This record gives sequence, C-alpha cells and structure tokens, in this order.
Amino acid sequence: MFSSLEQGEFVAVTSTITMTELLVHPYRDYDLQRVNELAGLLSIYPNLDWIPGTLAIAILAAEIRANHRLATPDALQAATALHANATGLLTNDPIFKRVPGLDVLVLDDYL
Repeated sequence: MFSSLEQGEFVAVTSTITMTELLVHPYRDYDLQRVNELAGLLSIYPNLDWIPGTLAIAILAAEIRANHRLATPDALQAATALHANATGLLTNDPIFKRVPGLDVLVLDDYL
C-alpha cells in the first residue's frame, strides 16, 4: 500500500497482519533464523509504516468481507489500505480488485 508523503515522495504502509502472514512459513519450517531475519529487516525498513489493527479498521474489514467475499486477512489488508488513504495496493492477488476505492496493482500483470 502506498501513500503520498510529500511532492513525489511515497511511503509504504501495511497492516501488522502482514508480519503475521510473512512469518507463518518460517515458523512452520522451524526456521527461527529466517523469522528473525524477516522480522528484523521489516521492522526497520525505511519509509514503511506499520498500521496496527483498530476497531475502525476491524469494522471496515467486516463490511468488506461481507460485501466482497474476501477472507479475513485480505479484508483487513484492504480495510487498512482504505483507512490509511493509500493511493495504491501492490499485491499478487487479484481478489483485491473486488474492493472499490482501491487502485490495485497485481505484480503478475507487470512481470
């Protein structure tokens, strides 16, 4: 998710659920070194703001989930993007195109 910072500058924003999703496979593989590498890198990544879940985001996610049939993690991602006024959502999952108000860029469309 991208939001405009100042003239020509952008900041990436993401839900804290992103960290949860990214760490599942390393934890399943008992790869604690990979867990620490990912968590360490992403927690200090420049121009990346982590948006924690809030009640407002949860309510919006429920509406998105109900109206557009997204799974809960995807609905939370979409709600976070909308809540943060993101100007784009970078993903490899075209399901996000179901959500009005999101400018979705699917990586496979550009590779």
